[in-house]
Amino acid sequence: MEILARRWLQTQQILRLSPANFRRLMSAFNTPHALLERPASELIQFGVGATQLQALATELGRSDHGAVDDVLKNANAELVCWHDDDYPALLKEIHDAPPLMYYRGRRELLNQLLFSVVGSRRPSRMGHSDAKAFASALGQAGFTVVSGMALGVDAAAHIGAISTPASTIAVLGTGVDCCYPRTNTALYQQIGVEGLLLSEFPLGSPPLRHQFPRRNRIISGMSLGVLVVEAAIHSGSLITAKQALEQNREVFAIPGSIHNPASRGCNALIKQGAKLVETLADIVEEFSGWTSSELPSAPTGTESSVVSKVYDALGYEPQSLDELVQYCGLGVTATLAELSELEVEGWVEQQRGGWQRCR
Repeated sequence: MEILARRWLQTQQILRLSPANFRRLMSAFNTPHALLERPASELIQFGVGATQLQALATELGRSDHGAVDDVLKNANAELVCWHDDDYPALLKEIHDAPPLMYYRGRRELLNQLLFSVVGSRRPSRMGHSDAKAFASALGQAGFTVVSGMALGVDAAAHIGAISTPASTIAVLGTGVDCCYPRTNTALYQQIGVEGLLLSEFPLGSPPLRHQFPRRNRIISGMSLGVLVVEAAIHSGSLITAKQALEQNREVFAIPGSIHNPASRGCNALIKQGAKLVETLADIVEEFSGWTSSELPSAPTGTESSVVSKVYDALGYEPQSLDELVQYCGLGVTATLAELSELEVEGWVEQQRGGWQRCR
């Protein structure tokens, strides 16, 4: 498998075709050597000229894979190509599937049931907690969780899933040998061993802005469905959701407060037909027969077990300190002291506009 992928990488480097032409070429021929059995006139439709074909014949005549072997070894990376048995079957269905992908880690995860969890780079504490809890529950239910290694919801999803047997796949917007963002270095290294790092971009590719929307189509394309945890109206997560719909994938969203900007994208998706999610069962019932009938405990709303007048006065939308002081009648100092204690214990969080419950 890896030998075939390396030969195709050599072919790509020699022919220098556009992604579309190279994808068409790989769809039409099972191996690079099959190209040499065809007349040059037949290959013109793929953008391959006689000179390119001659150079390819020379390169494929070598007993090794030239510089490709050294580059992959130095990057501790490998390749999976369109013709490999473990190339994700669902990803193959999309019109612009990457013909070659680089990876580090557990290649066998590509053959598992894949499900994406995406969302805001700056989630609320509740959003972060939901992403981690749902990803963990999905992993225990047999889904390998796919996300994009970004800060916030993506990272939380990877963390929640990686400790489960199904683990996690991080689809990168950089080369597979580049960690971005740097603050996720420890997670990146862990996924490279216990999960799978995956990228269509050449080794050494830096984090260029246009690469991340392209990365998103792979996240949705290889997955049975996509769960959006928190997302603003204009966000990369909604791009992923839109691509999922275009790829005929199931889209799920966790609803949120109408006052929370990070929930507006999810609420909009639900209005447009995405399935509202409150528990793991809301997702798994869409894939009955695919997973175990015995589901792990599903994340749900947490019942309050804290005795606090300030906490009782709070909701899930930010309230100003003045409002809380007026409602509780405790005075500014006492109210702030109680808020600080609740925040340390993880019951409340401060947002723009005031304080709110986070569980």
